[in-house]
Amino acid sequence: MLKIYGSPRSSAGRVYWMLEELGLSYEAVTINMREKEHKSEAYLKLNPNAKVPCLSDDDYVIWESVAINNYLADKYKPELLGHTHEVRGLVQQWNLWSMLELQKPIIDIFIQKVFVPEDKRDLSIIETAQKICPPLLALLDSALGKKKYLAGENFTAADLNMATVVSLTSAIQMDISAYKNIKIWLSNIRERPAYQKFSKLLV
Repeated sequence: MLKIYGSPRSSAGRVYWMLEELGLSYEAVTINMREKEHKSEAYLKLNPNAKVPCLSDDDYVIWESVAINNYLADKYKPELLGHTHEVRGLVQQWNLWSMLELQKPIIDIFIQKVFVPEDKRDLSIIETAQKICPPLLALLDSALGKKKYLAGENFTAADLNMATVVSLTSAIQMDISAYKNIKIWLSNIRERPAYQKFSKLLV
């Protein structure tokens, strides 16, 4: 039985979406971060990193959201990772880029605007991150101008993982209307039945 630990509104969200893409049955296990359940002895046995998400597939346990999604796709629907070496390479390229390059400045802003009281926000963090994002979004927009999806004409895990990062721009009131290719790509992805099911978990 698959068990996913963490809220759909956390970084576990991309795993919930992947589970819906794969049409798999799963059990959602709530981890109360306010009550420090992520640091409990029981949870640390599953994820010594003390973060969410974490996934258990019977006796197999794995953490880190993109690694989890790679595992799930590889086991249950390998075409989401690509049919060729070249496509698989691009999938991993964009997976890594979304986490290492684009996600960090967006999350920096998100934390300051969502979790930090207005009178205690570090404006220098926000300003720095706001300068970093435009060239990254321009790079992504340019890449999407040459093909329908990140790795070609077919939807892959890279699109799913990237979309969860780009979608955060709305939560931080970042205007991405100038990036026409990103807007089209994101709109197409949000029409997917699996995304529609996932989005209902966010309400």
